[in-house]
Amino acid sequence: MSNGNDIAALRSTAHPLRLRILSLLTASELSAAEVARELGVTHANASYHLRVLFDAGEVEIASEERIRGGVAKRYRHPWRREHPPGRDRCVDVRTMAHEMVRRVDLRDQATKASFTDAELWVDPEVWQRVVGLVAEASVLLHSEARPPRSDGTLPVSLTVAAFGITP
Repeated sequence: MSNGNDIAALRSTAHPLRLRILSLLTASELSAAEVARELGVTHANASYHLRVLFDAGEVEIASEERIRGGVAKRYRHPWRREHPPGRDRCVDVRTMAHEMVRRVDLRDQATKASFTDAELWVDPEVWQRVVGLVAEASVLLHSEARPPRSDGTLPVSLTVAAFGITP
């Protein structure tokens, strides 16, 4: 870790509910109340987790609006932003694995799926192509994400970790 900001960002994504919030905020700018309704949690719980993500720089305020004498903030996830190089990803990976188990239990058996786990030796050119395709798929999915329950959409899950390893 290079500084306290990296640690705060890492800790902020180490909670499965926060990963779900980040996914929601990829496609929509939502308030704490809207996040709470969509995820079936209390408004106070959604507000707390949004504040943790905001303080760590993982979400940003997209807008503010006056509602019944107060101010409702709408948040978004700046998913295109790169994470700092050298960030320890072990906590992220553990959280991703936990979240993946939850998502597999929600899986629609009738929908096409792909599962892969591999530790292989391949030509460097093949590896570069695979990494490029995975990155392209991730950008496509994020850029085409729609607000929850939009007409003509279906909920999907993509968890990807592709990296070279030291033999």
